[in-house]
Amino acid sequence: MSRLTHLDAEGRARMVDVSAKAPTARLAVAAGLVRMSAATRELALSGGAGKGDVRAVAELAGVMAAKRTADLIPLCHPLALTKVEVSVAPDASGLAVTARVGTTGPTGVEMEALTAVSVACLTIYDMLKAAERGMVIDGVRLIEKTGGASGDWAAS
Repeated sequence: MSRLTHLDAEGRARMVDVSAKAPTARLAVAAGLVRMSAATRELALSGGAGKGDVRAVAELAGVMAAKRTADLIPLCHPLALTKVEVSVAPDASGLAVTARVGTTGPTGVEMEALTAVSVACLTIYDMLKAAERGMVIDGVRLIEKTGGASGDWAAS
């Protein structure tokens, strides 16, 4: 197992010093799913939810969340993001969320992509909870990342 970079020699939490790392193009893709009944999914897609356009609001919430990741996750670096795309699409068991986040910098954007997906999923739940409280947010995960010293990675 590789050394945990957010711990110092004494085991205390620290923000990693990335000042000596060369900036490279970085991209991360994350995904998640909000499981719900077919009736609730159709309500969301038809625009009949009382709080507005579920997909548009969730996508915007995901973009906003990606930009605020360093405010939410204590050891994340604030990054100048160059790309944030969040999409909400119908899935057989609910609504699927995908986020693609990019930057050119000394550290990756995996946390920004995961935060975007998480907040978009929470927004979907919030907007549809009056119709179905038993929805489940499921499978939030990193799909792929490119760039940086560790190279490219993709989920199998």
